[in-house]
Amino acid sequence: MSALNPFKIGTRGSPLALWQAHEVAARLRKALSLPEEGVTLDIIRTSGDMSQASGAALVGGKGAFTKELDEAMLEGRIDLAVHSAKDMPTAFPEGIDIIGYLPREDVRDCLISARYARIEDLPQNAHVGTASLRRAALVKRIRPDIKTAVLRGNVETRLRKSADGEVDATMLALAGLKRLGLADKAAAILPLDTFPPALGQGAVSITARTGDKRSADAVAAISCVDTGLALLTERAFLKMLDGSCRTPIAGYATVKDGIISFSGMYLSDDGQRSFSATASGPTSDAEAIGKNAARDILAVLPADLRTGAA
Repeated sequence: MSALNPFKIGTRGSPLALWQAHEVAARLRKALSLPEEGVTLDIIRTSGDMSQASGAALVGGKGAFTKELDEAMLEGRIDLAVHSAKDMPTAFPEGIDIIGYLPREDVRDCLISARYARIEDLPQNAHVGTASLRRAALVKRIRPDIKTAVLRGNVETRLRKSADGEVDATMLALAGLKRLGLADKAAAILPLDTFPPALGQGAVSITARTGDKRSADAVAAISCVDTGLALLTERAFLKMLDGSCRTPIAGYATVKDGIISFSGMYLSDDGQRSFSATASGPTSDAEAIGKNAARDILAVLPADLRTGAA
C-alpha cells in the first residue's frame, strides 16, 4: 500500500463522479495512514458518458455507466471503482463484487426551476426535463397534464439547461447537489411519500475484483455497514422486478436499532398506475426483506407492466 504499489481507483470524469472518487481516496488515505501518492485516480470514459455527450439514447441500461470500469478492473488496470449506487446494474460481470459503501447522503429528489417552487405550481402542460423514467412517471402521477422531455448531461449541464429555459423545470438528486455545493439551486425538496427516490440514490458504492483481499480489507476500514444493509435490501427488490433505467421503480430502505424498514413502488410509464409495498425485519434478513416486498408487488402487477419482472 505504499507509493510503489498504490491503490488505483477508476472513476468516470463528471464533477460528481470525481467528487465521489476523491472522497473515497481521502478516506482511504486517512484510515490507512497513506501518503497522497498511495491512492491514485484513473479517469475512464464510459458508454453512458459518450451517449450523454452525443445526445444519443442510452444503450445498455445501467451497465452503460460501469462497463468500461469493469473491463479496466478485470484487466488489472485499476484496483477499485467508485460508482453512484443507483447507476449499478443488478448483475455484475463474473469476477467483480461490491465491497463497500460510503455513508449515505439525503435520498430525496428536488425540483429545479427558476420560476416555480412546487410541482403543483407549474403551468398547465408545462415541460419538465428528465432522462429518468421514474421521475417522469412520478411527476405525471401528480400532474397528468405535464409533458416530459429528455434532459441529459451531468448535474451542471442540466442545471444550465433548466436556467436557460429549455424546460419549465427538472428534478435532480439532492445528494448530488449537496456534494457539489449546489444545494441552493433546489427550488423545493420533494417529499418521500409522493416522490420516492431511485433505489440506491444518495449512496456511493465501491467495487473490486472478487477475492482481492487487499482491497476488501482497505475498504472495510471506511465502509458504512448500515448503508450496505439498506442497499442489500434495495438491490434485492430491484433485481426481482428486473429493475433498469427503462423501468419506473422507486424505493428506499432505512436501518435503525437493528431493524430494516423498506418501502418500494412500481409505476406505469405515465404514472397513472402505481403498486406499492412495504416490508421490515432484522438486518440479518436484509435481502429477504427486499425480495418479500417485490413479491407483494408481483402478486398484483398486471401482465402489461411486466417488462421482465420475475
